[in-house]
Amino acid sequence: MKSPQETKVCVIGLGSMGFGMAESLLRDGFAVTGVDVNADAMERFAALGGAVAADPATGAQDAELVIAVVVNADQTEQVLFGPGGAVATMSEGGVVMSCATMAPDLARVFAKRCAAAGVTYLDTPISGGAQRAASGELTIMGSGPAAAFARIRPALDSVAAKVYELGEEAGTGAAFKVVNQLLAGVHIAAACEAITFAKAMDLDLEKVYEVITASAGNSWMFENRVPHVLEGDYSPRSAVDIFTKDLGIVADIGRDLKFPTPIAGTALQMFVMTAAAGMGRDDDASVARMLANIAGLDLPDAAPASEG
Repeated sequence: MKSPQETKVCVIGLGSMGFGMAESLLRDGFAVTGVDVNADAMERFAALGGAVAADPATGAQDAELVIAVVVNADQTEQVLFGPGGAVATMSEGGVVMSCATMAPDLARVFAKRCAAAGVTYLDTPISGGAQRAASGELTIMGSGPAAAFARIRPALDSVAAKVYELGEEAGTGAAFKVVNQLLAGVHIAAACEAITFAKAMDLDLEKVYEVITASAGNSWMFENRVPHVLEGDYSPRSAVDIFTKDLGIVADIGRDLKFPTPIAGTALQMFVMTAAAGMGRDDDASVARMLANIAGLDLPDAAPASEG
């Protein structure tokens, strides 16, 4: 890869994760173009000094690296290969990083389609949340040709603290991410159940958070998501609908393998119930609100905006 200033990168999807990745690359001197259907996200990125484009094909024109940070496999296919897709216009021999959680078989299909178009597909699901995306400290579970990883190493170092190269074939990274999402979804559901259970026993929820985060029952998700409940802030950092999708993938793979996933299945139903209650696009900590509604409990309301 050339120097950052000479390397054109297109980030497709300026949501909570994609925006942070684009911001990290821009901060490290890369020539970054952002693409998103949300005009506000585009304006925010332009205000930082990044370029913006109306569609993936325009944004990826002559780009050496395209990073697709969209919600699912369908959106990945659309932004890469659909009308106005990025693959048709990016630099010959360029690299695609595909970050959405998807079934491994689909990642393999996308790799073949990219190869036929003369570009290299890297299966690079991400983990770490919006804060780590913004600070360039994500974890990447990657698979694909080692030479392609080496080529884009400066960009990987910009967006991630840990990059795992898990094999030469697309699909392996996706499979690792599915395992991660099984655990993440279960841990979010458990954290929401635990803090709502504490409310049912009329405990001081702030003190519950303090004690549990210093105890064996803590998890990364408890520590990260329960503050959303304590603040009554359900603006979506990661939406409920993400986990209805991801745990649905877990269930589908388990069924195909004839492997039981009873705990993940229960967590999936908790997210589905939350979505059915009208909170699918809210923060995934809304599972706590769903449980509180069933039990007739009042969780904290959002803190009022400060004045002055």
